[in-house]
Amino acid sequence: MSRYAQFENLRIDGPDEDGVIELVLDAPNLNAVSDAAHGELADIWREFDRDPAVKAVLLRGEGKGFSAGGSFDLVEKLANDFEARSRTMREARDLVYNVIDCSKPTVSAIHGPAVGAGLVAGLLSDISVVAANAKIIDGHTRLGVAAGDHAAVCWPLLCGMAKAKYYLMTCRPMSGAEAERIGLVSLCVEEEADLLPTAREIAHELANGAPNAIRWTKQSLNLWYRQLAGAIFDSSLALEFYGFAGPEVREGLASHREHRKPDFTRVHES
Repeated sequence: MSRYAQFENLRIDGPDEDGVIELVLDAPNLNAVSDAAHGELADIWREFDRDPAVKAVLLRGEGKGFSAGGSFDLVEKLANDFEARSRTMREARDLVYNVIDCSKPTVSAIHGPAVGAGLVAGLLSDISVVAANAKIIDGHTRLGVAAGDHAAVCWPLLCGMAKAKYYLMTCRPMSGAEAERIGLVSLCVEEEADLLPTAREIAHELANGAPNAIRWTKQSLNLWYRQLAGAIFDSSLALEFYGFAGPEVREGLASHREHRKPDFTRVHES
């Protein structure tokens, strides 16, 4: 596992005898993604791609949830530090492209709250498996920034423009069952206890399949993302991070920390 020693803020289990490696989000506060973990989560897919021992990747969260998104400390840094904002914007771009470009088949197992950078990787995985009681939220506009990065690229393609606008603009939570119904995820299991066994079964099936045929199928299908991940993706990402320098994100962050609804009207009062 020495090749993964550099990823100090992520947990790597395996690969096992079938070549399935597990990327585990395992951090305090429902696996919140720290500043350091954000960069590692973007880069690790390149290492999986280069590792000849890896035949398939399973992404999952430890404990009661999949991912709580970026930590409040990271968000505050993005609002106040231009260099941090520029670096994190680049990492957000790399995360989307590196998940898409990883030639190894990827499976995600999503349970509990699923938000932020973890959700990006989870929804961009080739096969996404969710528990029925999962709580999927794209919280960008609730925080006071545009729903950029993966949202503009894959949500309209997966679930249609009407549903994408509804959930991305309102930040309303979505259950795993609803995510499967509208096509945002691949598969939903009723019982959370069945989530990991189901995801692992799929990962092992892919690992033991025809590697070139599976990878080339993935590469062909992901051309849909690549076609969109040009102008649309870059524009949405720029608008999102432009918002991190504005006044709305300060109210959004304060409301999260104070456990209240944001009041964006007072932000723009003269």
